[in-house]
Amino acid sequence: MIFNILNRKRKAPVVRNHEGEKAYAVTPQMELYTLIVTWSLNDSFYEKNEERLFRLRDLIAKNDPLFVAKLAIYARHKMYMRSVPLLLVTELTKIHSGDNLISRLVPRVVSRADEITELLACYQVINLRIGTKKLNRLSKQLQKGLSAAFNSFDEYQFAKYNRRTAVTLRDALFLVHPKAKDETQQSIFNKIAEETLNTPYTWETELSALGQQAFETEAVKIEAFKAKWEELIESGKLGYMALLRNLRNVLEAGVSYNYILKACEVLSSDNQVTNAKQFPFRYLSAYRELMFTQTGYTGEVLGALEKAVQASAMNIKGFGAETRVLLGCDVSGSMQTPVSARSKVMLYDVGLMLAMLLQNRCKNVVTGMFGDTWKVIPVPKNNILGNVQEFYRREGEVGYSTNGYLVIQDILDRKVRMDKIMLFTDCQLWNSYGSVHIENLWKRYKAEVAPEAKLYLFDLKGYGTTPIKLEKNSVYMISGWSDKVFEVLDALDKGGSAVLEIEKMEL
Repeated sequence: MIFNILNRKRKAPVVRNHEGEKAYAVTPQMELYTLIVTWSLNDSFYEKNEERLFRLRDLIAKNDPLFVAKLAIYARHKMYMRSVPLLLVTELTKIHSGDNLISRLVPRVVSRADEITELLACYQVINLRIGTKKLNRLSKQLQKGLSAAFNSFDEYQFAKYNRRTAVTLRDALFLVHPKAKDETQQSIFNKIAEETLNTPYTWETELSALGQQAFETEAVKIEAFKAKWEELIESGKLGYMALLRNLRNVLEAGVSYNYILKACEVLSSDNQVTNAKQFPFRYLSAYRELMFTQTGYTGEVLGALEKAVQASAMNIKGFGAETRVLLGCDVSGSMQTPVSARSKVMLYDVGLMLAMLLQNRCKNVVTGMFGDTWKVIPVPKNNILGNVQEFYRREGEVGYSTNGYLVIQDILDRKVRMDKIMLFTDCQLWNSYGSVHIENLWKRYKAEVAPEAKLYLFDLKGYGTTPIKLEKNSVYMISGWSDKVFEVLDALDKGGSAVLEIEKMEL
């Protein structure tokens, strides 16, 4: 499209990043992409939630609506995100009309029954309808899209996510007025209206029911919860993500060894890992939680987690034995913020996880971290979570500035030839020691040491600037927290781009 061609040919204006260092603005498409796939629900180091929302609205208005729609689908299905695609849909609905783009988009983004109500709650907040008992009306296209979404779920799926939230499933039904596709579905809609959906068998409902019972002694209660966890593991109703988040509870409940083995089999199964579509840092979070347990089976579960991460890395395309790869991880102060309000995982943990996943797939690879200084830290290939913990343990050794230029300075001074240099960072690089800029060092490195070298910036926060001009002197940007970022890396090596990958999404 002409719109996209013009966007790609725009010259990157020189700006200043949040550290006051010279940087470059990216195109509206790239900025929206990096903002969305790094979105979290808490304030970032340099930017408050409200500021990010205003920037999001401005970027949506600057971009082609079709690109925005495809980005929402990309974020939901490729990057495993739930809330921000719904926010994209809501904001796009406010400014776009005149065709059926929204009605086609909604059922592509709404992948779970509770996302119907979450989308409506988002719509209510964005449209300043807080305080009313229910939404007054929807745009015609949003209503049509939600009606199609209602036709995608069965009674179990509706019942599983039928919660007392800001907008209930019953509220949604009366607002959307979906047309049932057959008698069976009409019966389900009637149950939603009458609030008579069958209570589903889920780990939440089972544990909640058990928690409401009275027990004769504490010992009887402990035994009851142990038996319930064993039943849930045996039944297969404890979903992968639920199992991952409850490993500590399972161990502390005293679950028998045979059930621990079953849980470990699920965790490390190649198929289960692929279908679970978890952010890599979720495994790290589970791994760290187990550090607080004192049960004898903890080592077994830690081993299963390591196998699970290995399985998640299997489809990542690494590089041949002759390709020299350098991975530099930013552990500066701005990277030491939680990825969400309820998470203990820091932004630099995300970078460490992605770097160690790639390190596992490469043959000829050097790894290190930078802050005030740059330090190479050799680690074994087949110990992804353990490697992250090693970096985590030693992050204070390099200080907390964002001197990413030192990575390039080092290989330039030592005349070390690298084919691919990858920095996992929030891209707010600067020089706390002087005026030497990373862009000048990179130009010299290309001219004096390795003309064919490529520099990849893994942007983990989406502030909208880069320290070096993109696609000039072989500099590229990738963004996001999912292992799917490596598909973009592969596409870049084949002449593609992140924007082209998004534009491939079907609507």
